[in-house]
Amino acid sequence: MLLAGLSTSLPAKLLASDFRPLEAAMEKAVSDTVFPGASLAVLYKGEVVFHKAFGRMTYSPQSPAAETTTLYDLASLTKAVATTSIAMQLVERDSLSLQATVSSYLPGFAKNGKERVTIEQLMRHTSGLRAHTFFAKSCTTPEELFRTIEADTLLTAPGTATLYSDLNFMLLGKIIENVTGHSLAANFHKRFAAPLRMSSTLFTPPPSLLWRIAPVEKDTLWPFKVPRPLVNDQNAALLGGIAGHAGLFSTTGDLLVMMKMIMQGGSLNHHIYFSPATLRMFLARNGYPRAIGWDLRSLDGHSSAGELFSSSSYGHLGYTGTSIWVDPERELAVILLSNRVYPSSENIKIRKFRPLLHNCVIECLDLPVRQRAPSSAQ
Repeated sequence: MLLAGLSTSLPAKLLASDFRPLEAAMEKAVSDTVFPGASLAVLYKGEVVFHKAFGRMTYSPQSPAAETTTLYDLASLTKAVATTSIAMQLVERDSLSLQATVSSYLPGFAKNGKERVTIEQLMRHTSGLRAHTFFAKSCTTPEELFRTIEADTLLTAPGTATLYSDLNFMLLGKIIENVTGHSLAANFHKRFAAPLRMSSTLFTPPPSLLWRIAPVEKDTLWPFKVPRPLVNDQNAALLGGIAGHAGLFSTTGDLLVMMKMIMQGGSLNHHIYFSPATLRMFLARNGYPRAIGWDLRSLDGHSSAGELFSSSSYGHLGYTGTSIWVDPERELAVILLSNRVYPSSENIKIRKFRPLLHNCVIECLDLPVRQRAPSSAQ
C-alpha cells in the first residue's frame, strides 16, 4: 500500500529483527483472545519502522486474515482524528472560538445552568455534562437527541471537574456542521482525507467495502425498523453514522499519514493543514489532565501508553479496541487498530495489553542503542 509522503525504510541502527518481541506480543494477544485480529503501525523519526497485521477478522479459522488494509471502526478516535482536526482549522481561521459559549452556536443549550459552558470545556471534557446516555431508549431522531442534551442539567459546574463525555463531542460535531453548513463527513473529506490521500478513511462506508471491514459486536437492542448504520456506537448510529464522537472508519496506513502531518506541526507535502502554534495550543496541558480534543499521558504513572512514554505524550483510545499514542520527545507514534469488541464488548483484556504493547515498542527501539556495539556498518 502506498503511503503518501512516508518512507518505509528503517533508520540507522534499526533492523527488522529488533521488532521480533513486538511481533511475539501481538501474536500472543491474538492467541490470548485479546482481539480476533489487529493492525499495528509504528512511525519513528518520520519513517514507518513497523507495519503489520495479525490474526483474523473473527475467531473462526475460516475467517479472512486481518490485513494492514483492513478497515476498523475507530470509535472515539473520531474525536481526535476528525472532529478535533476540523475544529483546529476553524479556530485558526476564526470561524470557531474556544472561548465562546456553546449556546452562542446552539441557543437551545442555554438552560439549566449550561449557559456558561464553552467550546474549550467541551473539548477538555470539563463541561459538567454526564458521561454517557443511551439516547435510543427515549429518542427516535437526531433532533430529539440534541433536544435531550439541551434540556439536561450539569453534574458539576463548568470548568471545575473533568469527566470524559461523548455528549461533549456530539455537540461539537453539531456546532461544526452549523458553522460550516456541511456535514462532519464532508468537512473531514475535503479538509483532510482528500488532500492527504486517505482514501480508506470515511464515515458510513458503502456496502462495497464491507469485505474489508473488521466486524464488531451485534446490536441486539436497536429499537427502530430502519436499517442500523454500521458503526458500533449506538448513539452515532442514531445520528446516521456521522457524529462528532464516533463513526469514522480507517486503516493503519491512512492514520500513519495523518499522524505524520500532525507530528510535523500541521503540514505535509507542502500543504499546510494548521499551524504549529495552533497545534501547540490544542496539545497544551495548562494544568488539565486532558488536552483540547486529545488525551495526555497521565502524570501519576498509570497510562494505556505504558510506563516508558514521556510525560509530554498525547493520544486517544477508541472503545472498539483502537488507539493512537504519540511521544513527541522520541518522534514516535504507535497506532493500534483492532476489533476487540467482536463478538462482545465484555472482552476487556485490551486494558492490560495496551501498556505492555507500548512498553514493548519503546524497548524494541532502544535495543540497538543499548545492546549493540558500534560497527563500521553503522
